[in-house]
Amino acid sequence: MARSGGRAGTCHHRGVRVLMAPDGFGTHLTPAEAAAALRAGWSDGAPHDAVDVCPLADGGPGFVATLHATLGGDLVPVTVGSPLGEPAPAAMLRVGTTVHLESAHAVGLGLVPVGRRDPTRTTSRGAGELIAAALPGARRVVVGLGGSATNDAGAGLLLALAQALLPPGTVDDEVAARLGSGGGALGDVHADDLPWLPALRAALAGVDLLAAVDVDVPLLGLTGASAGFSEQKGATAEQAQDLERALGAFAHAATTALGPVRTGPGADLLGASAARSARPAALPGAGAAGGLGFALALLGARLLPGAGLVADAVDLPARIAAHDLVVTGEGRTDWQSLHGKVVAEVAARALPLAVPTVVVSGEVLVGRRELSAAGVTAAYPVAEGPAAVRAALADPAGTLRARTARVARTWSPSRGA
Repeated sequence: MARSGGRAGTCHHRGVRVLMAPDGFGTHLTPAEAAAALRAGWSDGAPHDAVDVCPLADGGPGFVATLHATLGGDLVPVTVGSPLGEPAPAAMLRVGTTVHLESAHAVGLGLVPVGRRDPTRTTSRGAGELIAAALPGARRVVVGLGGSATNDAGAGLLLALAQALLPPGTVDDEVAARLGSGGGALGDVHADDLPWLPALRAALAGVDLLAAVDVDVPLLGLTGASAGFSEQKGATAEQAQDLERALGAFAHAATTALGPVRTGPGADLLGASAARSARPAALPGAGAAGGLGFALALLGARLLPGAGLVADAVDLPARIAAHDLVVTGEGRTDWQSLHGKVVAEVAARALPLAVPTVVVSGEVLVGRRELSAAGVTAAYPVAEGPAAVRAALADPAGTLRARTARVARTWSPSRGA
């Protein structure tokens, strides 16, 4: 898209002030690495422009590192179980009495080799171990959700927390085996298998538990955890349908076992009323990270947009206001991008400031009309078609840099200076 489609009134001087504010590019580039590649590419194409970086995250990979760069605090290493039950290194960010966690450290897609990805079997148990490790001394625990290899509605997370916080033997061994075996086993879990859920919720009542979700989708339905996301984690179409049924059965069992819960008079941070908060499967964000949002909602957590939380932490509006153009991006811009991801958040923050938002992503699978409605001025893919995608993955930073250089020459009036 030529710069005449959004640059009017902002390019009357030599050199443009450009802010690079991307998410990570899947498992290939962290947010900081993506921002560096974007900056290098723009400087290649428009060397007289002033380019700054502001890496972002939405609750998925990069959440803790991005917040650490802004908030400071102490990174505390811990080892938890991976989605396959193998040891995985993780980190907790402690800032005073608040602890920030990244569920992808325990359940991330990058922890599972491509040939072993099967969300009917992968478990979120490690995410529960991570939360349990964060609890001592914490008044608030913020859990970033996104980029998971699991699709078990947080059953493994609930199991790990129950085993850590409740008396030994509280969870029956056979029930524990089903809860920790992945989403495929959840159809055999019933309400009378989960009588300890109210006690687990009560054990966490002294902690302000927040779930920073990367998407605002519910647990079930066409945009839920199974139908919307399980195939990218390795499920076949048939397995996705089986998972939908299993998660539906588990959600009914868990909410029945929990019984009526007392909720505050206000709204949660996604605007759901207190009455709706009693239906955790329907909450926006319940389907995040394979349903970890649902499990945390069962335990009394508030669900809030992770991209918005990070944007507030880095004071994104002020950063955008100091620039003429903001460039964002991610591995793939698709329908999910418009449901709580970084791209939509950046555009929403830039629009009232009349600063154009340009997207440079690995792939762009959303039409111009939908992007424009979200506030995006223009979008450019690094790769188009399977062959180009494979080539780009061989050198993600290099191809992103090269594509950004071409975008810079389109947008910057200083390109020929």
